[in-house]
Amino acid sequence: MSRLKSPRFYHRRNYYIDKDFQTKFIVRFWLVLAAGSLLTVAAVYWLAQNTTTVGIVDGRVAVHTTAEYLLPLLLQTVAIELAVVSLFTVLMTLVVSHKIAGPLYRLKETLESLGNGELKPMHFRKGDQLQKVSSSYNAAIEKLNAKLKMIKDSSSVDDIKKILDTFNLS
Repeated sequence: MSRLKSPRFYHRRNYYIDKDFQTKFIVRFWLVLAAGSLLTVAAVYWLAQNTTTVGIVDGRVAVHTTAEYLLPLLLQTVAIELAVVSLFTVLMTLVVSHKIAGPLYRLKETLESLGNGELKPMHFRKGDQLQKVSSSYNAAIEKLNAKLKMIKDSSSVDDIKKILDTFNLS
C-alpha cells in the first residue's frame, strides 16, 4: 500500500494560526455587521420621518415625528443586538478563518519541505479548505516518487535520460 493512501489526521490546538490574516478577516466581517446595523437604524429613521406619533410625555400630550420616538429605542436595540451578535460573529469567523489559515500554513510548510527534498504527502482535516489542492499535490508527489524510483532502479544512463526527458526542466 502506498504511503500516500494512509492520511494522518491532524488536530490543531491553536485556532489563531495566522494572526494577521485572521484578525483582518474577523474585523472586516464585523465591520460589515456593524454597517448593516447602522444602515437598519438609518433606514427605519428615514422611513419614519414622514409619520407622526402622539404620545404622553410627563403628563402632557406630545406630537412628534415617529422617527424622534423610535431613535432612542432603535439605538438601544441595535447596540444590544450588535454586542450579542458580535460575540457569535467573532467566534464563527475565527472558526471559518481557521479552516483557511490552517491549510495555508500546512501548504507553506509542505512546500518548504519539498524545497528541501522531502517528498511527503500533504493532508488536511475534514472540512478544511484546499482539499483539491492537497489531492493534486499528493497525486503529483506520487508520480514524482514513481519516476524517482524508476531512475533509482535504472541500470543505464540512457534509461535515466529518457525518464528525465519527461520532466519539463528549465
